[in-house]
Amino acid sequence: MIKNEWYAVLSSSELKKNELIGVKRLNMDLVFFRDKNNKVACLFDMCSHRGAALSKGKVLDNCNIQCPFHGLEFNKNGECQFIPANGINNQGDLERYNVKFFKVKERHGIIYIWNGDDEVETDEIPFHNEIDKSFVFSEFKDWWKTHYSRAIENQLDVVHLPFVHHNTIGAGGKTLVNGPKVIVSDKEKTILTSANNEVDNGQERHGPNESEIRSTYLKFKFPNIWMNNITDKIKVLIFFVPVDDENTILYLRFYNKITGIKLVDKFIGFFGKIANFIIERQDKRVVETQRPKASSLKSKENLIEGDKPIIEYRKMRQNLKGYGLK
Repeated sequence: MIKNEWYAVLSSSELKKNELIGVKRLNMDLVFFRDKNNKVACLFDMCSHRGAALSKGKVLDNCNIQCPFHGLEFNKNGECQFIPANGINNQGDLERYNVKFFKVKERHGIIYIWNGDDEVETDEIPFHNEIDKSFVFSEFKDWWKTHYSRAIENQLDVVHLPFVHHNTIGAGGKTLVNGPKVIVSDKEKTILTSANNEVDNGQERHGPNESEIRSTYLKFKFPNIWMNNITDKIKVLIFFVPVDDENTILYLRFYNKITGIKLVDKFIGFFGKIANFIIERQDKRVVETQRPKASSLKSKENLIEGDKPIIEYRKMRQNLKGYGLK
């Protein structure tokens, strides 16, 4: 994982007040809950006493969570507040029972956790500014048996369209890949590209400098949020949630403001979700077969010019992980 980044890990709609959710994220077992002000908290999902999963416990009226095994209580900062077996007047040193907690932010209907050091924490949350509050969205999630880097690369891949999606978004047999043009912003940690594919009639293939970023474009923002800008009024967003080294959850959202009437646009979003589910499953069938599970800049793959967005993704990911380009 890339350190010192905010990772999108849950949809806000999944976490209800007075409930606990235990999930595996970034190779860690975590428990999420909301306090009395509806603020999200996240702790390591293991009681410091005997190792039971806190997610099997409950949220108390004082907004602490209680271990299901022996009743130890913890606040949103992981601080042990009470050990029932010791008695009210004999609590002793509770600090040694504290559990690890994680910084959390909730924006855009997404729950993020900070994967890094407190001293370099930033307030900037990764999202795509092309999507504002005038849009409505429909959402579904799907579990992929692959590393999140492979899933991300698939959404930057313009070469696969006429083959994987031959009867959907890749229909038309446009197998010749011009470019593609790729714009990288180290400051914004983004990669921008678009398909410039054509039917192959034996013509010369254009290079990246002769290609363009079209109005329908793909944009990825590190560490794990991608967007397909279809039109000014239709966008598809995916956040790729790392579970562990071999599993990823895709949260796919269809955003639209086609009519500007939110109730109608929500109805349209239902059909957009169905269409995107079909396309997503076409990708999943192939990507899950890739070996190795995770991608890397130095690999045994023989990449082609059309893979430039993927190459740029691997370069930036390696730099952000602190390995440089050696």
